[in-house]
Amino acid sequence: MAKTSSVERNEKRRRMAKKFASKRTRLKAIATDEARPLEERFEARLKLAALPRNSAPTRVRNRCELTGRPRAYYRKLKMSRIALRELASRGQIPGMVKSSW
Repeated sequence: MAKTSSVERNEKRRRMAKKFASKRTRLKAIATDEARPLEERFEARLKLAALPRNSAPTRVRNRCELTGRPRAYYRKLKMSRIALRELASRGQIPGMVKSSW
């Protein structure tokens, strides 16, 4: 199980990314628009840099929802390989069986 502080910090980042998403996309559109004057684009870049760092979606780390493990994460299932194997062994995932050959 991951430290609670790590999981909570990640949840805070997820909330901030969602909160600032519209403002961030608007500023990025202004900053990359070649038709706008240079000063206006530069000002948009400064405003973008002034936003909180944790509001950037790249700072969000995918973590297992059961254990908080940051590695070996399956996006579709939102869990790590270890949690997936435990649930499958217990028969709690429909259609998934232990392989043998």
